[in-house]
Amino acid sequence: MSTTDLALAAAWLAQVEIRLAEHRDLPALEWEGAYTHFRRVYARAFERTQRGEALLWVADRGDGYLLGQLFVLLASEVEPLVADGRHCAFIYSFRVRPEFRGAGLGTRLMAVAEADLLQRGFRQAYLHVAHDNLGAMRLYKRLGYRRRASVSGDWSYEDHQGETRQVHEPGWRMGKLLSPAQVTPLSLPLP
Repeated sequence: MSTTDLALAAAWLAQVEIRLAEHRDLPALEWEGAYTHFRRVYARAFERTQRGEALLWVADRGDGYLLGQLFVLLASEVEPLVADGRHCAFIYSFRVRPEFRGAGLGTRLMAVAEADLLQRGFRQAYLHVAHDNLGAMRLYKRLGYRRRASVSGDWSYEDHQGETRQVHEPGWRMGKLLSPAQVTPLSLPLP
């Protein structure tokens, strides 16, 4: 990227608001139909936020158009080793629209989520990444995540039409110890 390109990227990135999702954001998480099949998944994730079990972060360009998202499971009965409600949390459903990648938005989303987890007393964060998602793996490694275990990546969900869909995404469980030294001005939401 040229100096001009970097300046332009910094300018638009400064205008993006990283905030917790609201109920009105649920349709926008579908990205104009590309992720409609996850409608019920998003609704259930939002219900977990209402019970204090999860956080849904969104990157809003200022008009409700979502440029990215990152979900955090704080407590899980299914996998308490990665989300125990006190010390470790699980990051999932992290994505940035392709046309906005490479400018720091994903790094900023992760930094905001990690800073918030630290403020809540969490000391570890985990996530899963598919073996073939090399771009995400590079980002996670750069942010300090390390491979902890191989995961089958087998899971299922109920789509927007009530059909059960099976997913097979073999990958890695990655983890990171969170420390207060990581909280920088970059990691705080801009006003």
